[in-house]
Amino acid sequence: MTSRLGRDEIRAALTGPIWSICTPFLHDGGIDDAGLRRQIDVAIAAGSKAVVLTAGDSHLLSLSDREIAELTRAVIAHTARRAMVVAAGRTWGTPQSIEFAKFAREAGADVFMVLPPDWSQSATPETLTEHYAAVAGHLPVMPVTNVFIPRGIEFGLSTLRLCLDRVPNIVAIKDDYCGPFGRKMALLVHKHWAVFVGGQKQNHFDLHFYGCDGYLSLFIGCRPDLSQGYWQAIQSRDYESAHRIIRDFDIPFFDLLSASPGGFDAATHGLLELFGLSLRWRRKPYHSLTDQEMERLKAGLQALKILR
Repeated sequence: MTSRLGRDEIRAALTGPIWSICTPFLHDGGIDDAGLRRQIDVAIAAGSKAVVLTAGDSHLLSLSDREIAELTRAVIAHTARRAMVVAAGRTWGTPQSIEFAKFAREAGADVFMVLPPDWSQSATPETLTEHYAAVAGHLPVMPVTNVFIPRGIEFGLSTLRLCLDRVPNIVAIKDDYCGPFGRKMALLVHKHWAVFVGGQKQNHFDLHFYGCDGYLSLFIGCRPDLSQGYWQAIQSRDYESAHRIIRDFDIPFFDLLSASPGGFDAATHGLLELFGLSLRWRRKPYHSLTDQEMERLKAGLQALKILR
């Protein structure tokens, strides 16, 4: 292992609700360093045992390579070993992914979430496995399954079977595919890798009985009582209470965010401003909520009894 943490420690850190860094921006498009630090502090105080960078939530697709490196360093420095740090990158080819893995290891990251390129369905299960193996030689690797969505269930499962056989330094997997793929994936890999899902408690609940350790939770930053309440219900096998939180809060919450102008992420940044973590702004050409749209979001959150 080229990490300070063993497999059991990595699985433990990815168990329960987990915070995904929503890179905060100032109005001029610069990164909001104070907002970044507040996100990390609030997430750790609310019980997140990992701080995760992702290509999507963390806006890596709109950052330069230098900014990704600076953001990664800043997250590692402020986390200060209070939680595990998962680094991430864009859809880099193998040479650049290896270089970033070396950088992230030296900076103090624990795991690298790898999102390989597959433009025009150019990769095969064999070449993806080779990619993960090359990167995993420098830092433990976490594949993310959205690379498989355009290719179908069997392509993804074939790749994962090869990885299980050939890449010993894969330690976890993040599932964005969900549904039938997610269930088959969890049955295949959970004995060997930590499994967690993105976004919503309903996705975690769907995989819980097949082998799923944790899930990304936006509620950590705004309503940690709901985040921890759901997790406590899961741990105590009180599935009726878990279902009630999903029905009464999780589903209508994400429906509200997804219906906002600029989509789910614009509303997420607005949410973080309403709860005092960071500002609403996103880097152009992305849409940032206007004052009027913020008022509608606020009213919607209050109607759902999420914003008190």
